[in-house]
Amino acid sequence: MRRSSSLLARLAGAAAGVVLAAAAVLAVALPAQAATLTQVTGFGSNPGNLAMYAYRPDGLPANAPAVVLLHGCTQNASGYFTNSGWQKYADLWKFALIVPQQSSANNSSSCFNWFQTGDTTRGQGEALSIKQMVDYAKTNYGSDASRIYVSGLSAGAAMSAVMLATYPDVFAAGSVIAGLPYRCATDSTSAYSCMNPGVDKTPAQWGDLVRNAYSGYAGPRPRVVIWHGTSDTTAAPMNAVESRDQWTNVLGVSQTPTSTASLPAGTSLEVYGNDRVRLYRVSGMGHGTPVDPGSATDQCGTATAYFLDTICSTYRDALFFGLDGGTSPSPTPTASPSPSPTASPVCVTASNYAHVTAGRAYQSGGYAYALGSNQKMGLYNTFYTTTLKQTGPSYWVIGC
Repeated sequence: MRRSSSLLARLAGAAAGVVLAAAAVLAVALPAQAATLTQVTGFGSNPGNLAMYAYRPDGLPANAPAVVLLHGCTQNASGYFTNSGWQKYADLWKFALIVPQQSSANNSSSCFNWFQTGDTTRGQGEALSIKQMVDYAKTNYGSDASRIYVSGLSAGAAMSAVMLATYPDVFAAGSVIAGLPYRCATDSTSAYSCMNPGVDKTPAQWGDLVRNAYSGYAGPRPRVVIWHGTSDTTAAPMNAVESRDQWTNVLGVSQTPTSTASLPAGTSLEVYGNDRVRLYRVSGMGHGTPVDPGSATDQCGTATAYFLDTICSTYRDALFFGLDGGTSPSPTPTASPSPSPTASPVCVTASNYAHVTAGRAYQSGGYAYALGSNQKMGLYNTFYTTTLKQTGPSYWVIGC
């Protein structure tokens, strides 16, 4: 009897060894589980009732950066993650993605509520929910608290501006794509006029709205990049200029660019201050995120609704954020400095309509802007008169 028990024990041991060996062979034969966009629950009190999704690429190191992505109306987390091109660079340069998702229960079009004060105030609503997602990533993914960024499209871009304004202590930089200035609207009615034709405020007025979002804050402010299509009829191009005015004022730099550059797909780049604010204008582009499908390092995304085949904004934003660790070349050609004043400036006083007709200015969203300096001149018609001074080839400023 003892002999049988011993034999059974030896057989069981041998069988277990075979099973373990087979498992080891199988483990070697099968590839590692690929990273996927995954829903996260229990990330905080979530007063804005948002869903959290996250992507952690394989091999994500400790203290890696993280980027918050905010989708536009009628979109969701998965679609924005898939089509924007951010996964490509997260895999390449190893950083985490945090992708909040709005629900139709909060907004019938699944827009983030960028125009509701209860969702755009520090410590409240959707803004707090997004901040709690960042806190979760810092605690559970080991994300570097000094390298947290945010980017969004349309309503998501307006919410990106909300996060930069209300949590300057959380975000190092952000991107506003086809978006709006912070507190451009405070209810659903004013949201429509904010989007088109836009709201005109002075840089100081716009800046005060951001400063009041976290009263008394004296720490560093995030750098900001703005993208806008010149043919956007949903969020009028005027909003790009107003956003530029807001963030340059907050960061204490001039509204006159320190350098400009021409990029592919009819894209112009204006740089303000010591690269504190960037403004990209994509000529002829409508309302959407600029993408450029392809396999080259500076190509990304999928061309579909609200992802427009022009230039890869994600690549340039990733470099602006410093996510490549300094391993990639500059995404832009050498920028040309703003023209210096000539010895004998040319001054012209005329109606804004005449200035535009003569090529000294251009019009966008019903307003006239000085060519080169992009200074706002007022309404584009024959009743508004402005004096412009030429300070260089195709470069005009207000006053003489």
